Order: sequence, then C-alpha cells, then structure tokens
Amino acid sequence: MIIFSRHSFNIPLIVTEGYDIALGHGTDGAQSDGMAHAKINFNAWALDELWALHEEISGILSVRIRAEKGELEKRLATLTRGTVAGDPENLRPDGKPRRRYPRVLPKYRNPDTSETWSGRGKRPRWLVAAVKSGRKIEEFRISEASSKARRRA
Repeated sequence: MIIFSRHSFNIPLIVTEGYDIALGHGTDGAQSDGMAHAKINFNAWALDELWALHEEISGILSVRIRAEKGELEKRLATLTRGTVAGDPENLRPDGKPRRRYPRVLPKYRNPDTSETWSGRGKRPRWLVAAVKSGRKIEEFRISEASSKARRRA
C-alpha cells in the first residue's frame, strides 16, 4: 500500500488494474469486504501531479530497496562467515586472500581444433579420447621452440 499526500491529507492507495487505483478509507489501511472504495482516473490528473506521485513512489522504492539490500548483505556476510561480500571467491575460509599464481603456458595442443592444455588439472576430453585410441600424450606436446616464441609475443 502506498500513502500519497494529495490536497493536504494522506490517502492509502491500493493498486487494482490498469490505470485505476482504489482508495481505501479504513484506518488500518487493510482492505475489508465492507470498505468503500473510490477509483482514481490517472488520465484526468495534471502532468505535475503525476510527476509528483512518480517522484514520491520512486523515493519510497529507493529507500526500501537500500534497506532490503543491506539486509541481504548482512545475511550473505553471515553465510560466508564474515568474509567480504564483494569478492568471496578470492578469499580462503580463514578470511585471508588467496595467493596469486603465475600464468601457465600450454604444454599440449590438439592438432585438429588448436585447443590447448597446460598439463594441470583434469585431462581434456580430446586428449583422453586420443590416448584411449592408442596415441601417446607426447604426440600432442608443444615444442620448446614454439613455446619460446609464445613468451616473446
């Protein structure tokens, strides 16, 4: 429910359908079966009044969004054990930043697709399939001469 001050009094507005808004006349703002409603036709409003309503709603929304964001950041901080919410993947569980590793040049190349593998981690599918078919892993090794040229480039 949105409270909009028009003509020096607060009116609880309840959005219905289209451009119509129902005005609740109850004191608690809740809609009940016996409550009388009046409809506002926004087409009849002046541009200044519509703009004032827009600004007031935008202000209320921005305050609520900031509050909700703060709550979500607090929840995230408790879930990540108090680590920085901005970049949790670069922090270890004890809160210290991860060590930076040097860039690793590729050691193996697929001659068909030019895919490369550095030799670290799980073997790529193309290499596993080639080894299963009887080829040796050294057949895919990138020569030292081309690796020196890559370092200069």
